[in-house]
Amino acid sequence: MPLKRPTGEALASELAAVTGHVFRDFSLMQRALTHSSARGKSYDNERLEFLGDRVLGLVVTEMLFKAYPEATQGELAVRLSALVSGAMCAEIAEQIGLSPLIHADSGVRQAKGKARNVRADAIEAVIAAIYLDAGLEPARTFVLRYWEPRSQAVIKVPRDPKTELQEWAHQAAQASPAYRIDLRDGPDHDPLFTVSVAVAGYPPSSGTGRSKREAEQSAAAAMLRREGVWTDEGN
Repeated sequence: MPLKRPTGEALASELAAVTGHVFRDFSLMQRALTHSSARGKSYDNERLEFLGDRVLGLVVTEMLFKAYPEATQGELAVRLSALVSGAMCAEIAEQIGLSPLIHADSGVRQAKGKARNVRADAIEAVIAAIYLDAGLEPARTFVLRYWEPRSQAVIKVPRDPKTELQEWAHQAAQASPAYRIDLRDGPDHDPLFTVSVAVAGYPPSSGTGRSKREAEQSAAAAMLRREGVWTDEGN
């Protein structure tokens, strides 16, 4: 039997519990939680996801600028990239229990890479919906509630995996890593890339990401962990 998702006031109540915001415009919150794969719907959250991504980036950028007054532009960029990544957005969406509220095709939900994108897109769309419903401050409050603790937990700024793999490959194989796009899936505005990386004398590794660069970083990190250069997620 298909999962019955709440609508109207019931949905507003559930979202208020995790976002701290009570929606006045129910159509906004319903759209924010409707993926383009959902059947029987004449609307989806793609435009809201586009806006929410920018609101999230602004709030997190300001947060980092104030929290790390001595940080260089490069360090701030690395922290920002980690905090607004698709993986982080999907993780927070799962933490707050957003997944059961999202209307999406069951096949998309069961595909690992696509399911992560669905969760990430939905939470960005929710941020946009809060922004449109009540303004920047409520949206900022929601973002800080979940993203700020993660920014404080990052004590050591991680090294860029592509840079580290480049250095390791020169030492281990006297060669540069070679990246290849194996698959590009999803709509043009929100693609999912699968990339493999090869180093002479070593088996290739692969990774996925919402951009070519993110997928390359994921593939590089996978090889570094497999070869024992990185021993854990904290490098």
